[in-house]
Amino acid sequence: MSRRSLLGYSGTTAAGAVLGGAAAAQPAQAAEPQAQTASADFPAGTLFEGRVGMNIGADTPASLQIKFSVRTEETPAHYDISPQEIADLLNELAVRRGWPTITFYGTPAPARLT
Repeated sequence: MSRRSLLGYSGTTAAGAVLGGAAAAQPAQAAEPQAQTASADFPAGTLFEGRVGMNIGADTPASLQIKFSVRTEETPAHYDISPQEIADLLNELAVRRGWPTITFYGTPAPARLT
């Protein structure tokens, strides 16, 4: 199962999707092309931001905020790194550390990337 197929799920559900087999991952795979298409609408250098929160104890809220921007200029297509790829990798790291999946938005006009 690919890392991208897990992105539509929270950390707990992602673990269930891996254990549940490929059938559980189909909704995330179906949504993947839409997310990749959305990233094409963002100009190079767009600032993306995402924030998630969770409780790490009875009275201890925690939050994680990530911002990033990607710009490649005058490079062959196989060197390009898309915002979606960066978001996917950041979500993989966040989920691995126990955070829920982050939804990233591009600015200046808030538009959903993931």
